Amino acid sequence: MHDPSHPTPHQSFAQLDLPDALIQAVTALGYEAPSPIQAATVPHLMAGDDVVGQAQTGTGKTAAFALPILGRWLSRSDHPKAPYALILTPTRELAIQVAEAFARYGQAISNFQVLPIYGGQPFRGQLNGLKRGAQVVVGTPGRIIDHLKRGTLDLSALQTLVLDEADEMLKMGFVDDVESVLAKAPKATQIALFSATMPAPIRAIAKRHLKHPHHITIESKTTTAASIHQRYWMVSGLHKLDALTRLLEVEPFDAMIVFARTKIATEELAHRLRARGFSAQALNGDVPQGKREQLVEALKSGQIDLLVATDVAARGLDVERISHVVNYDIPHDTEAYVHRIGRTGRAGREGQAILFVAPRERHLLRAIEKATRQPLSEMTMPTVDDVHAQRNERQLERIRHVLEQDELAMFQEKVLHWQAQAEASLLDIAAALAKLAESATVPPASAGLKEAGDRSTHRHKGQVLADHLRPDRGSDRRRRSARRHQDDDKQTYWVGVGHNQGVQPGHLVGAIANEGGLGAQDIGKVLIKDRFSLVDLPRSLDAAVLTQLKQVKVAGVALNIRPDRDQRDSSPSRSAHKGRSVGAKSKDQSSPGSKRKPQPTSQPNQTAAKDRRPKRSTRPMSRAQKKAGHQRRQSAGPAIKRGKP
Repeated sequence: MHDPSHPTPHQSFAQLDLPDALIQAVTALGYEAPSPIQAATVPHLMAGDDVVGQAQTGTGKTAAFALPILGRWLSRSDHPKAPYALILTPTRELAIQVAEAFARYGQAISNFQVLPIYGGQPFRGQLNGLKRGAQVVVGTPGRIIDHLKRGTLDLSALQTLVLDEADEMLKMGFVDDVESVLAKAPKATQIALFSATMPAPIRAIAKRHLKHPHHITIESKTTTAASIHQRYWMVSGLHKLDALTRLLEVEPFDAMIVFARTKIATEELAHRLRARGFSAQALNGDVPQGKREQLVEALKSGQIDLLVATDVAARGLDVERISHVVNYDIPHDTEAYVHRIGRTGRAGREGQAILFVAPRERHLLRAIEKATRQPLSEMTMPTVDDVHAQRNERQLERIRHVLEQDELAMFQEKVLHWQAQAEASLLDIAAALAKLAESATVPPASAGLKEAGDRSTHRHKGQVLADHLRPDRGSDRRRRSARRHQDDDKQTYWVGVGHNQGVQPGHLVGAIANEGGLGAQDIGKVLIKDRFSLVDLPRSLDAAVLTQLKQVKVAGVALNIRPDRDQRDSSPSRSAHKGRSVGAKSKDQSSPGSKRKPQPTSQPNQTAAKDRRPKRSTRPMSRAQKKAGHQRRQSAGPAIKRGKP
């Protein structure tokens, strides 16, 4: 059964046959009118019919099934303790988001409980919640299956089962688990399936398990929300970090998600952004569930502004502060692009989506434009003047805020005191303070921005980034040759990562400075080898700091930092020990009966020969041994006097 995809315009929530308590709840939350998917879906779900809903991410699908579930529950006279509705989601984050939405819509409903259950969370809390009674259970397929096998989740009273983001559950390999849950649900259960796309396996599930469903497709001119402004930036891989840095300097944003392709890439990029002065954290599948929830809360509250995430980890995030999505690594799957940029521009809010494209990735850009049926506009490279203008504007805003809000009498006295002591004008004092403030707030990566001039005319537009500094090969050779001539207060440390891991000096400097609490003046020369690196650090480095740095990972590998052995072994005693080892080896390799011709040596060589003589045993000798040794020396002649065996 296919329904029209365009609902009646200017429809209100009151026309959807929802109870007054729910209409008041959505009105209090600021919703004025239902979205197209809500207007088309809610009446069928309120009537108890099965529904297949296809709509793009961020169109309000959660309210489309949450409101009718609450409405039907309110219309019942009996409210059993067992779950009334079960919602399956592909990720933990989406489960939490859906549970929070149910809690908001049902905040005025008494005796109503919603319980999210997912992997990575202790079973005890989930078991207690199920024993107390939860009318709505929201969970991931794997954990739902676990509870069904344990017998701790009772589906006997289940009235509605929802598959949310069904295409994502298919991608993540949950199809068998979904089939198992559907098979265990009562035959009369109402089933609703929602998905951004409708691949063949999802259509097969709908055909097997849904009863005469209403197929609702919300069509649009594009598969991405119109409220999202999409742009792309031609930038090669070596310059992507510099491009992102300049973007963060110029582009005004509230909160931003930066998408990388792998878990290791998220950790590395977040670390490098922190080294450049930005508040960034990584979110990927290896992050423990407790920390994941803390990161999302920190992003909501403004404690962090940048989240570097993988596709799966960010699925289902709905944070109002997210104004920008940056595709640092272009996705190979166009559906992944649609889901990525769906993290911004949600519920009618304006959003910005920026895609980094390397020259060899143009075909992926064309595929995205074809799939979304919307061309992406090319970004113009921000100039150094743009960076400085934006920075000056932010400083001016802070100055205005201080002038309006803070009490400045004490600081005015300080300035007058400095003026008298320095015998300078107030303008000079203010200029000096401005210079100190700027040097303290400018991120390290932007301190050396250079203008490209006319270089961009010789290469493809946008491919050259003005702030990319080509390394000076001559200075690099001089730095390698001068590695051992470090300051007296520095010591060389061995680090267990090198060129083989793709490590650059900036990676090590950023990791050591941030995790060890060291300043730029504390870090000396850095030499990158294939399998390891050498870094000059203070001799007085605290043992606790050294222990912490050993566990720090760069490019996914622990530093395992320790003092360089070659430096420790350069003492005279070590050299003498090496000389004795060589002498002992030469003696061991000579045959017992071999004869050597005496060679004339100068006085210095006599000393060298003496150093090569094997070390005598410290064990006491018997009288017979001493006599035998004396006889051997007498027969050996003058060769023994010259240190020869």
